[in-house]
Amino acid sequence: MITARETALNVLQALETGKKRSDQILHRTLEQSALNRIDRALATGLVNGVLRYRLQLDFIISRYYHHKLEKAAPVLKNILRLGLYQILFLDKVPDWAAVNECVKLAKKYKGDRMSKLVNGVLRKITPQSIALDEWLKEREPSEQLAIKHSHPKWLVERWIADYGLKKTEALLTYNNRFPLFGFRINRLKTSEEQLFSDPLFSSAAYEACGIENLFISKEFSTFEPAVSDGRLTVQNPTQALACLLLNPVPGSAVLDLCAAPGGKSTFMAELMGNNGSVTSLDLYEQKLLKITTHAEALGITIIRTVAADARSFKPENRPDAILLDAPCSGSGVVGRRTELRWKLTPETIQELITLQMELLDHAAELLEENGVLVYATCSIEPEENALQIEAFLERHPDFSVDPDRGKVPEPFLPKSGFKGAILTLPGEYPGFDGGFAQRLRKTGKKP
Repeated sequence: MITARETALNVLQALETGKKRSDQILHRTLEQSALNRIDRALATGLVNGVLRYRLQLDFIISRYYHHKLEKAAPVLKNILRLGLYQILFLDKVPDWAAVNECVKLAKKYKGDRMSKLVNGVLRKITPQSIALDEWLKEREPSEQLAIKHSHPKWLVERWIADYGLKKTEALLTYNNRFPLFGFRINRLKTSEEQLFSDPLFSSAAYEACGIENLFISKEFSTFEPAVSDGRLTVQNPTQALACLLLNPVPGSAVLDLCAAPGGKSTFMAELMGNNGSVTSLDLYEQKLLKITTHAEALGITIIRTVAADARSFKPENRPDAILLDAPCSGSGVVGRRTELRWKLTPETIQELITLQMELLDHAAELLEENGVLVYATCSIEPEENALQIEAFLERHPDFSVDPDRGKVPEPFLPKSGFKGAILTLPGEYPGFDGGFAQRLRKTGKKP
């Protein structure tokens, strides 16, 4: 039988060459395994932990590995990472057990010689033998932070330049914490009082997040029955802020460009009291089927899905409001998508900026005069956010910043001069991802 550790190794190996995300590979692998609930949790924790701390793990391993680690076979590197992660971060796993299991994996996949190498390296490492601060003291601050918090140096340098050293260290720390779940109460089916009067949830641990009908929790399985029956939707509060900024009114026509997975479409429909129309657009039919199924569970009847390219779609009638939740780098959700920090590149961001520009320009053409456009990302990069909006307004003098705050609660507005934009950094508010949203109005006025 394949163990939890071997399962984790297989997922990490699949990520070396494949293009699928770790959660997709992990889900498929676990579905095909015979692991029990505890071992499934261990395999999941190992995969996410190794991905999250990969740079720090490699830095420490390199102090004890007497060859060039970057030239080692990927399977050997991943076995060493799995072993070290358990030694450093899993208190319930004895060091000897972590080492022995990794030695077995090395023997199975690379033979006796490599199993002895793994044994020799891992047995030298203990939490007490590691002096990370001492080893890093001669390096520049960005490299120190990159290794300590296991983020790419180029990304750390970007954030220091944009947000300063203190804020950067805070968001790096937050990105390595276990992400919380956000839940939205479906006001069409229940209320907060009714939900928590249900005996299933009366003793559940949760925290208010400062937004009406949303809360955060460490638990998912406890609330899963309410997700299944449509009383709850899984949604991070940052995603909800963009919908509250748009604040679609009952009876209006709303276009949600790039709508999948549909959380914003369904929230807008709830805000509208299921009165009006929401057109949810996405390129892939399969993703739209999930939106339809979820809307039915929530009791929403005003959502119409359309499979089309958001850069060329032409609606029959001009919408009153458009939400453009644009494809982006995802730098605000690095803590939630563990391998994303290693897949991002400066070149990727530049490519996305061009796509965002094309989507914004087309959205501008579609909107009814005096209509509202909210542009949103789950990025914290200025080029994808405020600078993207600046460039858009230069190209489109018939649009202007709209200072209407919609239904965004006061604590989430900028402390000085609200100009229609909201930016949240990861961890700035407990449980909130990073993200950006800008409200614009089509005035029709041209010079």
